[in-house]
Amino acid sequence: MCAEIIEEFQRCHIDHPIRKFFGECTDLKVKLDKCFRQEKAVKRKANFEESKKLKEILRAQRQANVEIREE
Repeated sequence: MCAEIIEEFQRCHIDHPIRKFFGECTDLKVKLDKCFRQEKAVKRKANFEESKKLKEILRAQRQANVEIREE
């Protein structure tokens, strides 16, 4: 998702070895930071959904174990 911006940012640093220290590539860095935050949010949401599924499976297994013990 952010690969294109990373390439642009790296190219900017190569093309402007001195001006990069004076803000030449700052706009790309801001775009890259936003992209990374968006990627992280997507991954966090997917991980949260996965953990909810796993918790539900564990809850069902525990309930089944309790029912077996009661018999």
